[in-house]
Amino acid sequence: MSVATRQAITPAPFGFRVLPSAEAVPDARRQVIRAVRDWGLPLAEDALRDVELLSSELITNAVSHTHAPCVVCVSWDGDRLRVEVTDVGQELPAAGGIDLDATDGRGLFLVAALATNWGAEPDPAGKRIWFEVGTTAAVSGDERLTALVRATVPKARDVVPTSV
Repeated sequence: MSVATRQAITPAPFGFRVLPSAEAVPDARRQVIRAVRDWGLPLAEDALRDVELLSSELITNAVSHTHAPCVVCVSWDGDRLRVEVTDVGQELPAAGGIDLDATDGRGLFLVAALATNWGAEPDPAGKRIWFEVGTTAAVSGDERLTALVRATVPKARDVVPTSV
């Protein structure tokens, strides 16, 4: 089957359950990327790296904050790849200020910086957090590096002076 033929067919969504442990995250991330590569989607390597990174962020957040299994669903609509992570947590995430001393808390900034679109919504099971990566909107090169740095370095308004 040619690549053009494979791309013309919208693959069925792929979903799987992730156990509630940090050790399960790398395998889950690999399952997402394997599905995307098997579908032969027209995504640049930078976009695939973003999918891998952002999937890891959302799955890690789900299992570490809920200590319960989560469900990952990967789908393609012909223009955008969508990754959804559904967990039992009721509280919707919000990107807030960055604590300079924290070793975590930057994942949603990465998602906002690198995804074409993203969101969170209530789900009967708890909540669903998702991101989309488009074929033409992949952030690459210097623009990608800038987005990654901005996601890890606090903005001036996020820094509270400790002395005057």
